[in-house]
Amino acid sequence: MSQALILNRAAAPVLSTTNIGMIFMAFAMLLLPVGDTFAKILTDVIGPVEVTMWRLLAQGLCLLPVVVLLRRQLRGAMFSPVVALSGLLVMITLTSLVTAFSVMPIATAIAIFFAEPLILTLLAGPLLGEVAGPRRYAAVSVGLVGALIVIRPGFSEFGLATLLPLVAATAYALNMIVLRRACATRSGLTVQCGATVYAAIGMVVVVGVLYAAGGIELAPLMRPAWTWGAFLGCGAFAAASFVLIAEAFRHAEATTLAPFQYLEIVGATAAGFFVFSEFPDGLTWLGVAIILGSGAYIVHRERQQDACVPRRRRGGR
Repeated sequence: MSQALILNRAAAPVLSTTNIGMIFMAFAMLLLPVGDTFAKILTDVIGPVEVTMWRLLAQGLCLLPVVVLLRRQLRGAMFSPVVALSGLLVMITLTSLVTAFSVMPIATAIAIFFAEPLILTLLAGPLLGEVAGPRRYAAVSVGLVGALIVIRPGFSEFGLATLLPLVAATAYALNMIVLRRACATRSGLTVQCGATVYAAIGMVVVVGVLYAAGGIELAPLMRPAWTWGAFLGCGAFAAASFVLIAEAFRHAEATTLAPFQYLEIVGATAAGFFVFSEFPDGLTWLGVAIILGSGAYIVHRERQQDACVPRRRRGGR
């Protein structure tokens, strides 16, 4: 009987490293919209720039115990110019997205934001020397048409605010390029933590300058307790997502994980529907389908290219 039990245990399937990475990425993409939901709720009572500042401060606070627990995975300098640049791009990304959340459905903002892989493909050529083929550039063109369908310049009820997620997508794509550089000598967790610290400090400075110049009004610190809980929720879910993403990339290849990013729009749509009774219209879904289809094709082409390159030349793991 004991021998049979041992055999059964030996035959039990064991999750591979790649599978673990995919699970981490899936959970991260489903958690991100939860933090966005807290941020959108907060913009009803607090300005989006201030919400971004408190979100980053809470995120840094929540990352402290993670740094202690996972300190063995910290490698390389956490504070350096390249990490500071990443922090600046994080500031731009979050401020643009949170401002967009304040005036439009989360799912619509995230749909426009998903132009990021297309923008990254365009920027990778001049900035990284990774020139894509004509098929991928054609997919980028089609995907940007999808983004225009969602944005509907001149016709959208949200006006110029629809460009904010596009600004966020561009900043995020640039950050991906910076991270590729930074992670050559540092672990992903190191860069995430350092960038969060820089971004939090940067937002405190920006809010202080805008307040001193009369550009914004700060909400009083004496406010309902739920707002502080919402800030903590923003930071906690964002910190958990970023740690899961860092762990996912430690276990699996980027091209394997890329398709899981599209789970974020599923979570964003669900959050918008159940919390705010928001649901994208037909044209938005058409644009989303075009963007996701183009992004999926680009990922497919990257996988085909990677399959033709020996693993040792890709700095295999």
